[in-house]
Amino acid sequence: MRYGFVIDQRKCIGCHACTVACKEENQVPLGAFRTWVKYVEKGTFPHTRRYFSVLRCNHCDDAPCVTICPTVALYRRPDGVVDFDGARCIGCKSCMQGCPYDALYIDPSTNTAAKCNYCAHRLEVGLEPACVIVCPERAIIAGDLDSPSTEIARLVAREPVEVRKPEQGTRPKVYYVGAESSTLSPSLQAPAGSYMWGQRAAGEVDLVRLAASVQSRQRDESTAGISARRSAEAEGAARIGTSA
Repeated sequence: MRYGFVIDQRKCIGCHACTVACKEENQVPLGAFRTWVKYVEKGTFPHTRRYFSVLRCNHCDDAPCVTICPTVALYRRPDGVVDFDGARCIGCKSCMQGCPYDALYIDPSTNTAAKCNYCAHRLEVGLEPACVIVCPERAIIAGDLDSPSTEIARLVAREPVEVRKPEQGTRPKVYYVGAESSTLSPSLQAPAGSYMWGQRAAGEVDLVRLAASVQSRQRDESTAGISARRSAEAEGAARIGTSA
């Protein structure tokens, strides 16, 4: 048994019902989120479009947060859910550094780490996670990935699905259908100097620009290195052909 999620971005309307339901169900404090909706806008006016992406803990089969936690406060249950024990957590933030999906936060009321735990308290009494039951478009599907009879298993087998950061080797269990690639891969997005409803701090904007310039320089260096290598290979092949 391996519980997971499928997020059907073809249906998501960005209403934030999942975010609100999660915060209410789990008493998530202000300023913190266990699930959230990301907006990415593409195009040039008037030919523009807004894409949505529902982000959360990926309940990885090979979760780095579990491996790095020094007190075993984070653990993988037999059903595949990555859960946490607040009584064991010492608030060292190692899990936050280890997670490539930014899924963990420190609860200001307890000073311990927390994240989406698949609404484990609901799961144990036969109920679906809160985000699943409130979604007006049924864009969030939960269930056992190992059972061929479940809707989620059929979706993963039938549809072209994507996961976030597959190169990390964490084997995430949140699958996306019909997602715009730039919503899942931040490196494909252009840095913005403002938010939808506010301005970013000047220092933060400077940091974003610095990071963007470093990434651009790295891409240029990588491209130059590939070009140089190909030229060297071509010259070598030409010399071999001439000597033959």
